[in-house]
Amino acid sequence: MLDESLLDAPESLARADRRGLLRGAAEAGARVRTAARHATEAGIAELNPEGRPRAVLVAGFGTAASGVADLVTALVGAAAPVTAIRPTGVAPAAGALRWTLPGWAGPVDLLLIVTADGAEPGLALLAEQAYRRGCSVVAVAPHRSPLREAVDGVRGLLVPMASAPHGEYDAETSAAGPGTLWALFTPLLALLDRVGLVTAPADALQGVADRLDRTAERCGPAIATYSNPAKTLAAELADSLPLIWTEGDAAGPVGRRFAAVLAELSGRPALAAELPEALPAHGGLLAGAFAAGADPDDFFRDRVDEPEPLHARVVLLRDRPAGGLSAAPAARELALGHDTAISELEPDEGTDLESLAELLAVTDFAAVYLALASEARV
Repeated sequence: MLDESLLDAPESLARADRRGLLRGAAEAGARVRTAARHATEAGIAELNPEGRPRAVLVAGFGTAASGVADLVTALVGAAAPVTAIRPTGVAPAAGALRWTLPGWAGPVDLLLIVTADGAEPGLALLAEQAYRRGCSVVAVAPHRSPLREAVDGVRGLLVPMASAPHGEYDAETSAAGPGTLWALFTPLLALLDRVGLVTAPADALQGVADRLDRTAERCGPAIATYSNPAKTLAAELADSLPLIWTEGDAAGPVGRRFAAVLAELSGRPALAAELPEALPAHGGLLAGAFAAGADPDDFFRDRVDEPEPLHARVVLLRDRPAGGLSAAPAARELALGHDTAISELEPDEGTDLESLAELLAVTDFAAVYLALASEARV
């Protein structure tokens, strides 16, 4: 069971945070500002594209890179097809991974490479392959990484990844840490705005940074659980199987990232699906072994020192659905009909990017609090 008193003990949280995860979450707004400045200094604002790319390809490895590809797909929408290039290899090690362009990729396509490492030889080979095909290449990677030389060699554009304002946190978790996503994603927003695929001018990026700062203030370790949306969500999800149901263009990738970060940072399983498909996909879990009242074992068996069984809990992440149509009432009815508790998150008013930023920040903070609670029990 989660010791909820830990959530309201900032000093205990700080001692448990050996990986600097809370700092990474709090510095997300600063990373956006630094990344936007790096994009400007790299010359993105001066680019003069000859029309939109036919297609966008996104390559990288790890939780942050997968999240970036998912977010780009959602934001670009119908403006152009987006394809995530997944790596292959015998091990999740930089030297063992390889990426391959689809056969149709050519001179009118744009390849985006995102990496918090930059030492993957396979990404350098991918850049060379794209150059031979005539694709435009833009990468976001650490400034002194081997990938920089490879991208320069194929006449591509590399934007230095924005580092943490007060020094990088644990490299083992930096790819899943909250700040890394924004360090990789922000330059691509500026680029996609320049080529006409999304609307993300400089003032919009500043608005994202401001929203991240305000959300960090609401979700910080010094704010009590009863008025802290991230701590409240963490407490509600303790010892449960989160079923993350999303509604809205921005909420989908947020839900999938939340599930991935819960697994990677805190070792907790979670399932994510978009409404209305989530209802038939996860409905069986509400009536099976994970149902709120399920107890498949012998009632009279001695349970001393046995962990509590996981029970499903619905997490409803909502952006504002297009057209005013919503499956949320049906979702609530299904969950409550099976005595399953619901946690709901919906952003405050603002632009689409600001709503996206708030949902990401709250769920990232919640995942961090659950990770710290797990580490404090070890």
